[in-house]
Amino acid sequence: MFHEPRIPGNTGNAIRLAAGTGSELHLIEPLGFDMSEAKLRRAGLDYHDLASVTVHPDLATAWKQLRPERVYAFTTRATTPHTEITYRPGDILLFGAEPTGLPAEVLADEHIDAEVRIPMLPGRRSMNLANAAAVAVYEAWRQHGFPGAV
Repeated sequence: MFHEPRIPGNTGNAIRLAAGTGSELHLIEPLGFDMSEAKLRRAGLDYHDLASVTVHPDLATAWKQLRPERVYAFTTRATTPHTEITYRPGDILLFGAEPTGLPAEVLADEHIDAEVRIPMLPGRRSMNLANAAAVAVYEAWRQHGFPGAV
């Protein structure tokens, strides 16, 4: 789940990630782009029809529709590495907008079960959003033995 993403190329790459892994991509408005933008289409190439992408008007609506059991908020402020989580099917991996990350009110949301981080060298601000999502999704998928993969 991307909360208010701003860069169309990152979302396009996430669409491609969703298509390649069988995961779902949920986008929380407002988006910083139009879903028909050329940069988004180019990054997603021909994967749009193979991916499950849902746009929600706001986070409250997403929670009502998804009724998540567990939500992991990815933030550079967390101390728990993403690899210390035992992921279950249906878990939501929540990422913030580029370049600000998740706002404090989202991190304080009652649906958030834990804040996690992707380890990096000291002094680095953050990873690219699409890359961070790929690292997290592949770790969760790896823990389940890559079901459906060839």
